Amino acid sequence: MDNKVEAYIKKQRSPQKEIIGKLRHIILKTCPGIKEEFKMGVPWYEGKYYLVGLKDHVNIGFSIDGMSEEEKELFEGTGKTMKHIKIFSLKEINEDEIIKLLKVVKED
Repeated sequence: MDNKVEAYIKKQRSPQKEIIGKLRHIILKTCPGIKEEFKMGVPWYEGKYYLVGLKDHVNIGFSIDGMSEEEKELFEGTGKTMKHIKIFSLKEINEDEIIKLLKVVKED
């Protein structure tokens, strides 16, 4: 567990703090052994995922390298290597759906 990640989560407002905490738990549970670090100002997971608390929501970002066009359409954003989904409340988090999306990201 990265202390900078802990500090980042702690300083978030509600509900972003709780959303990030839950998403982080899902990532760490779904991807045992994944390296968590604090990079570019946000929690970062081996270049595959990131979490960022914004004004009224949280983005969970996903690497789209190697994805089909259909797979890329599951996400928002215009990034060339990363796209995201927006989450506005804890009750919006469907753990099974998040796990499915985490597994769409291609292994190296």
